[in-house]
Amino acid sequence: MLVWGCKNTPQPVVENTGYVSPAPAFCTDSAYQYVADQCAFGPRVMNSAAHDSCGEYIARKFSSFGATIYDQYATSKLYDGTPIRMRNIIAAFNPEATERIIISGHWDSRPWADHDDDEANHHTPIDGANDGGSSVGVMLEMARLLQKDLQEKGDSAFLALHPTLGIDFICWDAEDAGTPSFERDKENHEDTWCLGSQYWAGNPHVEGYRARYGVNLDMVGNSNTIFYRELISQRYASAVVDKVWAAAHRIGYGKFFSYDDEGGGVTDDHIQVMRGGVPCIDVIGTDINGGGFPATWHTMNDNIGNIDKETLKAVGQTMLEVIWGEE
Repeated sequence: MLVWGCKNTPQPVVENTGYVSPAPAFCTDSAYQYVADQCAFGPRVMNSAAHDSCGEYIARKFSSFGATIYDQYATSKLYDGTPIRMRNIIAAFNPEATERIIISGHWDSRPWADHDDDEANHHTPIDGANDGGSSVGVMLEMARLLQKDLQEKGDSAFLALHPTLGIDFICWDAEDAGTPSFERDKENHEDTWCLGSQYWAGNPHVEGYRARYGVNLDMVGNSNTIFYRELISQRYASAVVDKVWAAAHRIGYGKFFSYDDEGGGVTDDHIQVMRGGVPCIDVIGTDINGGGFPATWHTMNDNIGNIDKETLKAVGQTMLEVIWGEE
């Protein structure tokens, strides 16, 4: 049983602007705990007991917050032909609403620490605290706040304000199953990544599914992280990029969501969401010092000890600002 020290109070006035956010305060302690809970199962790699147990935990937590759960079970193959069992977990709030928004991120972890400094670790699976776990931690805390009656006057403060809007949290599986770097002749096989969202793009969880837009979160929990406007997101869903970056700057998190530079294009789940007919962007972490992915990316150091609460807060509060501000 977990007890957190967060108060479910509305956001305070943002310093130096006078702006008062309509969104509740994102509880960083609980989001951090959700990341730790996932890591406690062990690496969430395909065909493992840790993977299956953590999937049950994620679905159970979303359900406890009032979401309707849609499970997508499917089989696929790794780059070398190994069969894998996948599970996409979709947690829907207000499932009857036809106007919907997707918030997504992958929940599996990398089967190989193929970018670790120690080559002896390259075949070892990683905890994936940042790369997978952080996105789910943010989504679970958002879900808790969507369900929570902040004014103690009804079932859901959010749904009372947005009765015709539905939110779908989608936890993709097998995003990080792409060809490892030690298979040099196979490294650039783009179709070996994002297997769960590839499946969803051709087999949506609801027939004829549509959404206004989607925001995919990836590696949103390390220190020294900054978020640039990803190239493919800018090209095909620039209005969504503008919406998210404006929300971050409006509530004082501009140092995390930078307008100074544009990021490169990234192979990630947002591409498959767009192939499924929904404009979608990628909010993906970049190392503020060295550029490129965070320093823990695909290494044994991607563990709970390197999760930064301030980064979780910046992303989670920004996403609450985005959806609370929807018409």
